Amino acid sequence: MKPKILTTLREYSRALFLADLLAGLTVAMVAIPLSLAIAIASGAEPAVGLVTAVVGGFIISLLGGSRVQIGGPTGAFIVVVYGVIAQHGYDGLVLATFMAGLILLGAGALRAGNLIAFVPEPVIDGFTIGIAIIIGASQLKDLFGLSMDAVPADFVEKIPALWAARDTFAPWSFGIGLATMALVIGLRNLFPRFPGLILAVAATSAAVAWFNLPVDTIGDRFGALPDRLPMPHLPPLDVSRIRELLPSAFVIAFLAGVESLLSAMVADRMVGSRHRSHAEIFAQGWANIGSALFGGLPATGAIARTATNVRAGGRTPVAGLVHALTILAIMMVAAPLAGYLAMPALAGLLCLTAWNMTEPHKWRSHLNQRTADKVLLILTLVLTVLTDLTVAIGVGIAAGLAVRLRRRNVPEAEWTTPEH
Repeated sequence: MKPKILTTLREYSRALFLADLLAGLTVAMVAIPLSLAIAIASGAEPAVGLVTAVVGGFIISLLGGSRVQIGGPTGAFIVVVYGVIAQHGYDGLVLATFMAGLILLGAGALRAGNLIAFVPEPVIDGFTIGIAIIIGASQLKDLFGLSMDAVPADFVEKIPALWAARDTFAPWSFGIGLATMALVIGLRNLFPRFPGLILAVAATSAAVAWFNLPVDTIGDRFGALPDRLPMPHLPPLDVSRIRELLPSAFVIAFLAGVESLLSAMVADRMVGSRHRSHAEIFAQGWANIGSALFGGLPATGAIARTATNVRAGGRTPVAGLVHALTILAIMMVAAPLAGYLAMPALAGLLCLTAWNMTEPHKWRSHLNQRTADKVLLILTLVLTVLTDLTVAIGVGIAAGLAVRLRRRNVPEAEWTTPEH
């Protein structure tokens, strides 16, 4: 349960600090546009994405069990956050996030960090790809500049509604979105250690402002962003509210726990370390409680930002602390500039995020896996897209465990035959 920072500081040096400082500054430049885009896609104010990155990111690095984990809002939460806000309002999301933090603290105290091993990988893959499809679909309105009063939350209703609005297609918006994606990909290939995300979004947004293009910006839609953190507070919480929000809280806790541990496992392979799963779960609990107190979104370990941190030279949790403090400093000094960021640029950024979430490099292995695993992946994917996350998680895990139990009682040779 000991935070990793206590271990790493024993061997800390000036050279490590300089490496962590540069990495923290770099990953902050990546996290700012992503945090804004994730908040907007979740149906929240853009500022709460920055609040989550600052508060949640700081606590995860301070108390977490990974050397290089970077925390904050992630794309995996967009779907559940959007649904909670639509059903219970933003106050309901804050309370559900607070409750999820308490659930994670309980899980950490019970040393439940190793339970991720019991979640079948096809379930996680299908769940992640399904979320990626929903995120991509949610960005089509801003990417194409469509004029719509409201976009339906349900995927089945969303696609016909977007098609019905096709006559409002805005070429300038689409061009800015495509240019942003092209710049992100180009900068990532040419300068992989450079914060290409913010440079790409800043460049295309600057073009919108300089040439006065008819493209929506954050300022047009949401007004000015605050230049400081809000005062800590919680909406009123009673027994009936707890009962109403408990299913959402469990989904948030599950997502935070699974994604943080997956991210920590990826980080372990990159730096040759070993994370402390129980400490990581405990940190996620405090991070979500802290984020909720400041009115933020659910927080968890972010795989892409963690990988960016490692590639930029981060080797201890100090890099994550620098990342959070840098975002806070930029928020306090340059908040008005965020109002100029173009909505299609952020939509393009999230479309790339959704594409990366599907992990294209694993598609071939998905096709070559056992038939039962393919069915499990597709089942979880379809349920994620067409129903809600609670159903997808519950059915996927139950079916996965059933498959695992049967394999224990059936000879391996029988599972390799075509009829299985």
